[in-house]
Amino acid sequence: MMPKYSLIVPIYNEEENLPELYQRISALMDRLDGPTELILVNDGSRDRSLELIRSLRDRDRRVCYVSFARNFGHQTAVTAGLHFARGQAIAILDADLQDPPELILDMVHLWQQDYQVVYAQRIARRQENWFKRLMAYCFYRILRRLSDIDIPTDAGDFCLLDRRVVDALNAMPERSRYLRGLRSWVGFRQIALPFRRDPRFAGEVKYTFLKSLSLAIDGIISFSKVPLRLATYLGLFAALVAIASILLVFYWRFLEPGSPLTGMATLTALVFFLGAVQLVCIGILGEYVGRIYEEVKGRPIYTLAEVAGFEEAMPPERC
Repeated sequence: MMPKYSLIVPIYNEEENLPELYQRISALMDRLDGPTELILVNDGSRDRSLELIRSLRDRDRRVCYVSFARNFGHQTAVTAGLHFARGQAIAILDADLQDPPELILDMVHLWQQDYQVVYAQRIARRQENWFKRLMAYCFYRILRRLSDIDIPTDAGDFCLLDRRVVDALNAMPERSRYLRGLRSWVGFRQIALPFRRDPRFAGEVKYTFLKSLSLAIDGIISFSKVPLRLATYLGLFAALVAIASILLVFYWRFLEPGSPLTGMATLTALVFFLGAVQLVCIGILGEYVGRIYEEVKGRPIYTLAEVAGFEEAMPPERC
């Protein structure tokens, strides 16, 4: 029997969380009104996560899993789960139990009211330091202002998607994927479900500051051309400063030769300023060119080492 619901959980070094995760999700699956599959995507874990996943599969045939040949990253793991999901409603949640699985029942209720996208919106982040909360708050609002589409604030990957939405996401070939933005881009009827995010159940945080920064840059570059315009504005501003500087240098040279501003210090400061502007502009252009380079190579988004629990070994054109 084909499942009605699919639950996708990316796994990366989560051996401490897997038993509790399975226990809570298993109880959830028993309460859903249709057959459910649990898709665990092993993102190249180096601990015993894959071994535990195999054990769960042996105990419960509702558990399916996909194992990558190496670590490809969280967004790619979620993408793989979407490729394999067979349900009519597909939920995405993290393995650290900061996304409470029990909230999916409320998402299903809204889905049954003809909402195609139900995304969990954080109204509180328990036991997260002030710096992380501040960075997250600023990022979501900056992205919303810069983006060409309306991306909800404080909404992560925790969501429930209708089959039509998943089919639309799977049809997108891009490799630098920011699924929260893609989820908004496809449209359909969407609604927020507020919740208080729990602290991590066990283990170390996988999204370090650098990984979060990389995801933030992907989100801005993928859904906004404003940084390119910013580079143009910086170039124009630097040109105006250069013209004004030339006029000032001539003024000091011929009309005020005794001015303390005359000399190499002024010219050195101007050279450093113009050089900094050029490097910033080149860096912005490089981010966009780098993504073009990744797209034109045409490599698969991920490679698989092991698959279990699906009727077909793998979706043909995806891997």
